[in-house]
Amino acid sequence: MPSPADGESNLAWLSSLSPWPERFGLERMQAFLAELGHPERAFRSIHVVGTNGKTTTTKLIEALLVHEGISAGATVSPHVRGWSERISVNGAETDLERALGRVRAAAESLGATQFEIIVAAAFSELAAAEVEVTVVEAGLGGRYDATNVLASPVVVLTNVALEHTQWLGSTREAIAREKLAVVAPGASVVLGEEEWEPLAREAGAGSVTVVSPSELPRTAVELLLGRAAFAGAVEPRIPGRLEWRGERELWDGAHNPAGVVWLLEHLPSARWTVVCSILADKDVSSMLRSLAAVSKTLIATKSSNPRALSAADLAARAQGLFETIEAIEDPVLALTRARDLAAPDGYILATGSLYFLADLASVEEAVHR
Repeated sequence: MPSPADGESNLAWLSSLSPWPERFGLERMQAFLAELGHPERAFRSIHVVGTNGKTTTTKLIEALLVHEGISAGATVSPHVRGWSERISVNGAETDLERALGRVRAAAESLGATQFEIIVAAAFSELAAAEVEVTVVEAGLGGRYDATNVLASPVVVLTNVALEHTQWLGSTREAIAREKLAVVAPGASVVLGEEEWEPLAREAGAGSVTVVSPSELPRTAVELLLGRAAFAGAVEPRIPGRLEWRGERELWDGAHNPAGVVWLLEHLPSARWTVVCSILADKDVSSMLRSLAAVSKTLIATKSSNPRALSAADLAARAQGLFETIEAIEDPVLALTRARDLAAPDGYILATGSLYFLADLASVEEAVHR
């Protein structure tokens, strides 16, 4: 593994880079992978796109493949506890420093973006691990996403809601078309929503299967393997997705209205205190209205993401929806306040953004080191 001359770790280097390209396109990513010897061609893949549930679907597919005796890897985004969550082999996180070391020289010579680098590192690491199948979660959309360099025989579209409209389009149909642009000619497409079948066929799908959201992982595995797969439950641990932190505190990174609705459907009936941060480019009003249906108390806060609303702005938008509203800019202090208000028999819901949960997790990890 190359060793940076200045002693800077590969992870520190990655974290210092911008996740956003100057313009969207696949040319640099294609050149990057060519420089690396095309590691993405070393394994079969299942490509997962959609608005909500991508990481959960990706990790469930990986777990099912392993249960079927298949050596499998996965790459997901974003992360909650740390960058190492992004790349796994048979469900276990890999050595991220090593993975980044495989691609750093080529990345620096090409000026690759943060997301391009982590995707290339994943492909290189998984190729070196000689996995048979890699499950790949798209980042933003599909057409110009750095993961759209695969010719995956199976593509999963979980669902489509309005998101990133400035880049993907102002309607669900336009967004679905962007996401389905990852479909290679003749690929098998698995849909969690029936309405996208015509667009999937337009994109070149050889077959289209529509199933309930809970059946997406098993169906994808069966289409790849060409046989029936395990029908029982596999339960990979996924940070920030219905993650219980003790008996009365739940963390979930629901970051848009559809994600919040899904989350609320899975909450036990209880007295909830909500602590949340929401990015300014989301449908904040809809998310707050939904959260108000299960809670009378909101602690508004702000994640470290520059796109996040300030605690004061979020609290102002929540006026009239909750009986008690407090604005606390620091996420850790906000969670502490929520714990005080919920004690002794109430429940806490930390939600609104995976970036918010990542901030909380990083501080908790630092405390326990």
